[in-house]
Amino acid sequence: MEFGSSDVSLWKNSLSAYPARIQSLNKPNLVSLDDFYRIELPSLIHQRNPDPHITTPELSKLMQWKLSRGKWRPRLLDFVSSLDESHVKSASQKAFESLPDVSKAVSALTVLKGVGPATASAVLAAYAPDVAPFMSDEAMEAVLGNSKDYTLKQYLLFVDKLQTKSKELSSARDIFTPSDIERALWSSAVGAKLLALQSDPDSKKANTARDIKRKRKR
Repeated sequence: MEFGSSDVSLWKNSLSAYPARIQSLNKPNLVSLDDFYRIELPSLIHQRNPDPHITTPELSKLMQWKLSRGKWRPRLLDFVSSLDESHVKSASQKAFESLPDVSKAVSALTVLKGVGPATASAVLAAYAPDVAPFMSDEAMEAVLGNSKDYTLKQYLLFVDKLQTKSKELSSARDIFTPSDIERALWSSAVGAKLLALQSDPDSKKANTARDIKRKRKR
């Protein structure tokens, strides 16, 4: 599915396939981590009104979700898991208060060690999915053609485009948040990779061999 598509049915189908695509990755705990991130965490944050914030254990679990759904970087998990609770609470409160100013909100979170714009975007998306989407590699590539530039400037461009697309696709019948757009793009990209593997047995064998080698190195 192309980002430029205005076919609402394609977007709905891709979004509805998201849970199955998460499951298809066969990564340990990813299904439960994804349920935590999408369902439990937003509720926990909002229950803390009038001073919504995130805790260090929650940030650590969010990081596990982010790394499991994308590329595993264990050092980042070590950094956030050792953060002082009061610093995490203060930074996240300031970030949530800053919205809808996404730039200011990201800057408030990136003072924390191990938290870059991508992780900050995941925190903001958990609190305000209708404002700030998660900065995933797959969605960045679909929208901007580049997933390697994890800067605030690039994220703000990404946010603008996803907010515009969410307005374009939404109607009285169907509502798409920027976070829905991100998940649909991620789902579409993963679905395309799975289809390619199914149609190319040699590629599947090569990937399996690479996975075995990686496990031996850990």
